[in-house]
Parts: sequence; structure tokens; C-alpha cells
Amino acid sequence: MKVLHDIRVVDLSRVLAGPYCAQLLADFGADVIKVEGPEGDENRGWPPHGPDGQSANFASVNRGKRSLVLDLKTEAARDVLLRLARNADVLIHSFLPDTAARLGISIERLRAENPRLVVATISGYGAGGPLADKRGYDLMVQAFAGAMSTTGVTGGPPIRCGVSFIDMSTGISLYAGIVTALLARVTTGQGTWVRGSLLETAVSLLGYHAVAWMQSGVLPEPQGSGSGHLVPYQAFCCQDGYMLAGAPNDGAWTRFCDALEWPELATDRRFLGNVARVEMRDVLIPLLEDRFSRRPVAYWLERFEARSVACSPLHTVDQVMTHPQVVANAMRVTARDADGVDRDLVGTPFKLADGGGVAATAAPKLGADSVGVLADRLGLSGEEIERLRADGAFG
Repeated sequence: MKVLHDIRVVDLSRVLAGPYCAQLLADFGADVIKVEGPEGDENRGWPPHGPDGQSANFASVNRGKRSLVLDLKTEAARDVLLRLARNADVLIHSFLPDTAARLGISIERLRAENPRLVVATISGYGAGGPLADKRGYDLMVQAFAGAMSTTGVTGGPPIRCGVSFIDMSTGISLYAGIVTALLARVTTGQGTWVRGSLLETAVSLLGYHAVAWMQSGVLPEPQGSGSGHLVPYQAFCCQDGYMLAGAPNDGAWTRFCDALEWPELATDRRFLGNVARVEMRDVLIPLLEDRFSRRPVAYWLERFEARSVACSPLHTVDQVMTHPQVVANAMRVTARDADGVDRDLVGTPFKLADGGGVAATAAPKLGADSVGVLADRLGLSGEEIERLRADGAFG
């Protein structure tokens, strides 16, 4: 039995951050109802689409859920939503406060109707401040929160990180907040409001960059594949491609030079100590680049691995998702779709020895579970469900 087997979740969120959080809850056993309007979550339409016609974007963050369509423009649908909230443990949404109030799911009303409910909200820029009502998107927050200022090369154009790391990290942090709130409820008997935002996630991920500026006035500069505080620690071009290699301490530097068949470089006084190597970056890196360019990637990887020097090939996504290390750690999993076909998906970022796992079902088709949800979550009869349908409450 999975650890969250008795937790009932209403997921009203869209696109990536909230849906990923709700998918993690489903993976660990929660009964997650994804509530969508008749048009569906917008990322259902984003390419590329799989063999079943479903968006890879949507499929990546919605497994293990049941889909309920509610047209929240109708009073009947808003009433259904409130009834779902009354018997839920968690409700997730990304509406602005005035929209939530118009839909009848303001924080105050939800907490009054169900004091045990954990309400988890996601915003772009946080619940307070002058930008509280501004919509947020991963790319915009990469720029706003400073992450983009550290990415790319000095003097070059701004570069977007190739993965939506702020959206996905916000989903993980919101999951942590929800589980923390559920744990607290065991003692207090009360739910609470869990607030997450793309901005707060992004700022927290600045980590040592932010602390370095606050404490020492040091601003990071883009270093390409490298690091501002470690040299060497970057990608190097070999005869047939790139590899990553680094020496985070002086012992590793000696082994690094030995791997390069250049032991005398390890004793070169110009490069003794990491501080000196950072200061002499513009001299040292061209020397290393010339050395790496003389041999293929496989040759250098074998030597670096044999000497326990930090190194890695530069993988593409297809190489990652077929690598035996990734497969061995259950990061490639399957879930069965409505047609009985197993679909390949990405595993969870953490594992439990007991009570964990991945949801067995793939992302649902729009509205596929509407009747079932209304019947088992709310106990509605067939006649009552048909009356709601006639009232335009759901598809």
C-alpha cells in the first residue's frame, strides 16, 4: 500500500509546475482528480505528440490522475467544485486571488468549508508584493530572477536553460510543502495554506550566487560550460566531440594532469592552488583545450575514469534515457494508457524503500473519468449526473 493511499486531491493547476506536483502525489498513492475546462489544459495541444495523439508535455506531468471536465462558467459546475473541495485533503490551483474568489474557492471560503483542507497555490511572482497579480512563465522568471544572467558566455546574448527547471522545481517544492502540511495536520487536525511561486523557487536556486553577492558584493558572470569559482571545471572539445572534466581540489588537479599525460603541468607554479588557477583561467584553459583536442573522447574518458577524476561525456536525451545507469535507477518507467498500451515515462526524482512507486496509469484523456468521479467522490446518482450535464456543468 502506498503511503498517500488515503489522500484525496483536487488538481486545478495547468501546464507544468502544479501538474507535476500532483503527479508526484499520485505516484505515491493519492487519488488525484484533474479538473479541466471543456477546452482542456492548454498543454494538451503543445507538440510534439505521441503515437496516441497526446502531447508529450501533458503526458509528462499528468499520469495517475482521473480527468473531470467542469465548465466553471456555470453555477452548477462551481457548486460541484466546492463539493469536491469539502471532502478533499488537498486542493491545488494557480488562479489569481480574484479569479479564485469568483469561482467560489477563495482561501477563506475553502478553509471555512473544510478546515482540514490543505490548499496549495502556485503563482508567478509570490503571494505578496507589487507583482503578486502578474502571471509568471518559466522563461520570464529565468530572466527576472537572475538565472539567465549566469547562463551563456560573457558578452554573448541571453541564453535560456534548455529544460524548464523552474517549473519542474516549483512542482517538487510544492510537493514538499503539501506533504509537510499533511504531516502537521496529524498533530493539529487543521489544514493550512501552502504557497509556492516560480520566483521564490528560482531565487532559492540561486543559492551561493545570491549569498556571494549579499555577503561579498560578488556578481556571477556567465562562464559557458564552466564555473566562476573552480578551474578547470568545464567542457573540452576533443577530436570527435565534447567531454566534461574538472578538478575541484589540488589532489584532483594532480590526477587531472596525469590523465592528460602532462604531469609537469601539475607543478607549474602559475597554477598551484585553485585560486591561482581561477586567476590564470585565460592562460590555463587554452593550454588544456589544445591538449584535449589531440585525442577522441573515449580515450580521455578512460584515462580520467581510471584516475577518479570528475568527468562525463556530453549526452543527448536519447543517450540518457537508454543509459543503463538511468534504467537501473528506475528513471525510465511505463504506465498504461486507456487503450491498454504501456507508455514510456520519466520516473520519480526520489524513491521510498516501502510505500512508493509510480502510478500505473498514463495521463487521462480529457473528461474520461467525469461520470466516475462524480459518482464515487460525491455519491451522485445517474439521474443527478445527467441533470448536471443538462445544466452544462461538465462534458
